[in-house]
Amino acid sequence: MKKIWFDLSNSPHINLFADLINELKKDYEIVITTRELGNSIELLERENLDYTVVGKYYESGKLKKSYAFIDRILKLRKFLKEKNVNLAVSQSSFQSPPVARLLGIKSLYMNDNEHAQGNIPAFIFASKIMLPEYFPKEIAKKQFAKSNKIIFYPGLKEGIYLWNKENLLFNSKVTNKDVIYVRPEPWTAMYYKGEKNFLDNFIKELEEHENVVILPRDKIQEKHYANLKLKSVEIKKGLTLEEIASNCKLFIGAGGTMTREMAVLGYPTISVYQEELLSVDKFLLNQGALVHNKNITVEFVYDYLGNFNGGINSILLKKGNEAYTLLKETILNLIYEE
Repeated sequence: MKKIWFDLSNSPHINLFADLINELKKDYEIVITTRELGNSIELLERENLDYTVVGKYYESGKLKKSYAFIDRILKLRKFLKEKNVNLAVSQSSFQSPPVARLLGIKSLYMNDNEHAQGNIPAFIFASKIMLPEYFPKEIAKKQFAKSNKIIFYPGLKEGIYLWNKENLLFNSKVTNKDVIYVRPEPWTAMYYKGEKNFLDNFIKELEEHENVVILPRDKIQEKHYANLKLKSVEIKKGLTLEEIASNCKLFIGAGGTMTREMAVLGYPTISVYQEELLSVDKFLLNQGALVHNKNITVEFVYDYLGNFNGGINSILLKKGNEAYTLLKETILNLIYEE
């Protein structure tokens, strides 16, 4: 039986690949590696997916991250050497394509972040590269992605796994949604140079009027908000998309997959990302699926909610279905391609 290796190195990757992995498991053996980052382990457990933790995540510092990059490549190669895998598949796992090259196997690499410098080694070593249609071609070229490797898929990454989640779609007729979720900035990411903890005063003011839940990205961020001694704000780590959608009145995100998920599902969404928006976020902004405000205020929140007339983008969900099919076909072609 052919073996496919998925390196799910961050929480959003589990959502992206879970349905596909469960479908492929019927005919292929699946090997999953991960890191203890975000709520990756918890999500893998909830999905009943077997996995192995390989390598450590370093939260800050270019030197530490460079060491971790090389160290994880070596550890992944050692772990996989006797597994006899046939194909490597990953989303923004910068180590996966180099490891696949060392193992002498093909690899499929996906990313939707044109600001990630880790794309450079991944693009160089990947056999095929899948990017959302809104990813700037000129940037992919500058990051050494050869045009004959690139496959542009329809829509956004989030559409690949949200297209069939009808139970999560925003319904304006449901009036019991009363929680405002706040997802802070990706402060440990090398591509993020923006301000940290810039939401503190806003959250303190917002909690005077609303039920607020903070979704921290890691334990250090969780500790920071706990130390603010907020009166009524809840700090919750590891919530599923289903749990968030069940009572979400508004989602405020400082960038990242979770913000785009809520926008694609039609929920009122405000991006407060402090850096230049990704091309995929700019697309959602132009579509009216979210708004962007670096200097958010409580007044802006109420003005936005009072004028919100968004909803489901059926075109994006249709494209997600097409992208899912294309992804599966690409994987199967790579497995059997001589």
